[in-house]
Amino acid sequence: MPSPLDIARRQATLTTHRLHTLPVVVLMPHSRCNCRCVMCDIWKANRHGRQLTGEDLEPHLDALRRLRVRWVVLSGGEALLHPNLWTLCALLKALDVKITLLSTGLLLARYAAEVVRWCDEVTVSLDGSRAVHDAIRRVPHAFDRLAEGIAALKARAPSFRVTARCVVQRANYADLCGILDAAHALGLDQLSFLAADVSTEAFNRPTPWNDERASEVALDPDETTAFVRIVEDVITRYADDFAAGFIAESPQKLRRLPRYFAALHRDGDFPETICNAPWVSTVIEADGTVRPCFFHPPLGNLHEQPLEAILNSRSAQTFRRALDVKHDAICRRCVCSLYLSPTATL
Repeated sequence: MPSPLDIARRQATLTTHRLHTLPVVVLMPHSRCNCRCVMCDIWKANRHGRQLTGEDLEPHLDALRRLRVRWVVLSGGEALLHPNLWTLCALLKALDVKITLLSTGLLLARYAAEVVRWCDEVTVSLDGSRAVHDAIRRVPHAFDRLAEGIAALKARAPSFRVTARCVVQRANYADLCGILDAAHALGLDQLSFLAADVSTEAFNRPTPWNDERASEVALDPDETTAFVRIVEDVITRYADDFAAGFIAESPQKLRRLPRYFAALHRDGDFPETICNAPWVSTVIEADGTVRPCFFHPPLGNLHEQPLEAILNSRSAQTFRRALDVKHDAICRRCVCSLYLSPTATL
């Protein structure tokens, strides 16, 4: 349970649109990735990539402390490609935060000791059973390397939490049962599902995809109809996994996935978005860009302004005050939402 002060500060943020607290920070230490996934363009970044150094982060640590950050998510790119990632983690740990590492899994075996030491949990990408996963990642033996990495973490710390997220798209929607079976075989603690984003500039896209590019990832109408049946089959066959929380989503939330793809074809509305990410979190990219979430335009850059000045600038407060999540064009199509109540425990 958050302290009374944390609850009061969160409530003040939601009502005044000035950030009095910032429970969650998504930090992208490195912009490069070691996969070549069809649904993502992050890997197309320049060869050497961009990265945040300890020197970049240090001037903003007091702001993170004042804003009472409780959870830092290391995203990317692949954070494990950063040559001094553990220096960043040491700086963050001094703030007494939980650190979650998002990873492709390809380097987990190599860095298992450091991951267990500095991180509190890992979320890996799981795109399918072995052949499907490897085809989507476009890296030889990606599934086996992922399995090796998970095993290495569990060998060092059996209770260390390792979860997975699956981005559902054209290449893997029919493998939903195979994905669940693979998650169990890998020894994962939980699995969540997310529809592939095909309509924004997120994930290193200079412009939104055109229809042809989007169609490579999104389900067509016939596939969407088939996906409805697959989801219902999963809900029936894997009822115990829903009850135990192994599947992070409820059956109702899982049904949102085919609704999202149907809406892309103007067959019904997009599922309603319930999100307060811009009021409870921020995204800091490897080049210092600060965003309210993955999908909305930048608020500023750490190399040009202090973090607190960016987050509580007049333009940032105006953005939050004017944002109507239920009707905003970007939010309505959002595949990833975060809702944190004032009393939520991280």
